[in-house]
This record gives sequence, structure tokens and C-alpha cells, in this order.
Amino acid sequence: MAVVLSILLLLSIFSGCEGNGGSDGSGEDAQAAVPELTGHALEETVKPDYAEGFVIYRYADGYEVIDVKDEASGSQVMYLLIPEKGEMPPGLPEEMIVLQKPLDHIYLAASASMALISALDGLDSVKFTATQENDWYVDEAKKAMEEGRIVYAGKYSQPDYEMLLDEGCDLAVESTMILHTPTVQEKLEGLDIPVFIDQSSYESHPLGRSEWIRVYGAMLDKDEEAETFFEEQKAVISDLEGFENTGKTVAFFYLNSQDQAVVRASDDYIPEMIDIAGGKYVFTDLKNPNEESRSAVVKMSMEEFYEQASDADYLIYNASIESPLGAMEDLTEKSPLFAKFKAVKAGNVWTTDKYLYQATDIMGQLIRDFHLMLTGGDEKEMIFLKKVK
Repeated sequence: MAVVLSILLLLSIFSGCEGNGGSDGSGEDAQAAVPELTGHALEETVKPDYAEGFVIYRYADGYEVIDVKDEASGSQVMYLLIPEKGEMPPGLPEEMIVLQKPLDHIYLAASASMALISALDGLDSVKFTATQENDWYVDEAKKAMEEGRIVYAGKYSQPDYEMLLDEGCDLAVESTMILHTPTVQEKLEGLDIPVFIDQSSYESHPLGRSEWIRVYGAMLDKDEEAETFFEEQKAVISDLEGFENTGKTVAFFYLNSQDQAVVRASDDYIPEMIDIAGGKYVFTDLKNPNEESRSAVVKMSMEEFYEQASDADYLIYNASIESPLGAMEDLTEKSPLFAKFKAVKAGNVWTTDKYLYQATDIMGQLIRDFHLMLTGGDEKEMIFLKKVK
């Protein structure tokens, strides 16, 4: 685990801007949206260095407010964290969601958050999950389920309400998928189980996704651990400095059940990671055709994909959704057009594994893997990539 954590946020080089985490909240922009808590003075405003989806306000006596940007509506959702034995301040806005600590019976339906909580040594606070034991690629989570410390309580769209209620669930952490089943959120809230929706999937900066560890640090009274963890990972930038661009092009994709190539928009975090690693994303100006959508996923026909990506130097098959490629034949069987691709002819086809989606705490290693791939590095040093033969 120590090696894994030391690798994590090599991502700090992703942006040239300086962060202002841990500011004192004295800036005009910070004060404009600061929620007031009667009887509790604001002591600190934590504005993320890279994430854009949250701000944390810290008040006297251990009270905190997590201000989350709801990408679906464009509005702000505020979660008040009340310390153990603390009392609810009077005059709270009706829309503020109150989370009473300790939060130690969490139903975690946002599987991508598990790695961050695990990095905080916070799995003792998670009692229920929406992911089956065999579907976990976070070793600590799998072990906790094997030992019965975490139990399956139904998928996000069909939770076991009776179990959650009987076992004292005090918080449901959901991904944005819950927005497709609003009745589930309403039912949970009707049972006095507050719902927190993790919006980290909308972060355009790779390090921003991992910076949500600060949110979970606030929930689990591990603010200091979260800050230390994040700062330690940022400090490892020297390992990424000096990566010269090779000029080699890369296509990152998978094929869905409709035989469409599913790729990432050009302004997504994956193309940025490829660029930092010393490559060039083959799609230089690709956007989601739905202008109102925040999704970075773009679907195209196999013919369109061939037209734009056939000359790419490298193909990387994204198996975080689909099954990894076991052999080159697995790819060419999906479409005969692949036999004509430059990367296929040259033997430069790689596949990720399914761990990629859940590994929000060590995404920096993916940059390292991309760099090793582009420069002929040792495949044994890679975590996420495997060469297809």
C-alpha cells in the first residue's frame, strides 16, 4: 500500500496554476457564498488546488460545511457536518443537508470513492456497499467484504432499505448515477438517511478527481490525514518533470455493444494525461456533440473512428468498462477494420485492466504508464497497462 500511495498524485504537474487550499476565507470571492452558522465563526476556507466541484468551510467548535457544485442543475448543495455531541445551529437554510457525526455506518454506492476512503484508513466507517465482493479491485475493500466488515446492501438503484434502516445507516454516498433514479434518493431521505452525491466524475483535471479525498477527510474527521496525503503526492512532481513530447499519437477507446467506438473528448483529463506523459491525443478538437452535456464521452461509428485514428501510433483499449483484450485477435474480431490500423500492424496495442475506474487514488501512475509505453519502458513497472500480443 505504501508504494501505491507514494505513486498517487504525480498529477500535480497537470496544471500551471497555483492552488489556494487552506486559505483564511478573507478573499472577496470566498466570502460571497460563505454560509453563516449562528454561534460559530468561520475560521478557514479550503479552496481546492485543482478540483472545481467543492469548497470546504471550517467553523469554530469543529463544524464544517461542504459546498458542492451540482453539475446537473448548476446550483450549490451544502452539507453541514456537525461534530459528535454537537447541536444543530438555529436558522439553517431549509435546503442544507445535515450530517451528524460520527459517520460510521456509511452505505457506499459511489465505488470510485472507495480508494480515497481506503487511502485515509477510513474503511471502518463503511459498513455497506453497492458493489459485489467479486467486483472490487480495491484490495482493502475486497478483504473487508471477505471478513464481513462491509456487506453488500443492494445496487445503487435497488438498495436494501430494510437492511440499511435496521443496521443504522447514517449516510448514503452516491455517484451521479443516482440522478437517474430520483425515487431511490427520495426513499432514502424519507427513511432519514441523508444522501451525499459525489460529483468528482465531472472534474476535468485528473488531480481534481483525487482531491476529493479532502471531502472524505472532512466527513471522517481525517482532515489532517487528507491534507498530508494530498500534499505528499503533489510533492512527487520531480518524477514527471522533463518529459519531452515524443510526438507519438495515442487513441484511447473501447467498443460498446452497438459497435461504436467510445472515446474521450479532447479537453478531458485522459488526453491531458497523455500529453503530460509525452504523447499526443489523436483527436485534437473533439467535443461532445450534445452541448448541454458535461459528459466527456463521445461515441462514433467504427468507420469514423478508422478515419480519424487509423494512423495513431498507439491504441489503448479502455477495459475499465469492457473486458481487457487478451490477444490481438480479440480486437480484430471486433471489427476487421482494426487489421488496417498502423498501431495494430506495428504491434503497439495496449489494454487497461478493470481496476482503472476504481483507482482514483493512484491515477498518477497512469501517466507513468503512458510515458513508459511511449518510450519503450519496462512493462513490469506498469500498473494499469498491458501490451496486447
